[in-house]
Amino acid sequence: MNKATIPVKLPPSLGNAARKLAEEDGVSLNQWVSLAVAQKISSVETADAFFKRRSQGAEQVDFLEILRNAPDRLPDPGDELASAKVR
Repeated sequence: MNKATIPVKLPPSLGNAARKLAEEDGVSLNQWVSLAVAQKISSVETADAFFKRRSQGAEQVDFLEILRNAPDRLPDPGDELASAKVR
């Protein structure tokens, strides 16, 4: 198996936490970081596949119809957009 060397700079807090967790797992830091990256890639690819599957057959006109039927009200407190102007 070919291996690539990819220099990564982490804030000290992340580096220290990763070292500690790798030690607790009984693996090298390189092995632990490789697994963490693999898990993140898997998560992102799974989410991408899920949303592609869910959107198959969806039409923009259907989405716009759903939005037209949504109640016209202000967002709940904390859900406002930072750039939104109050009506």
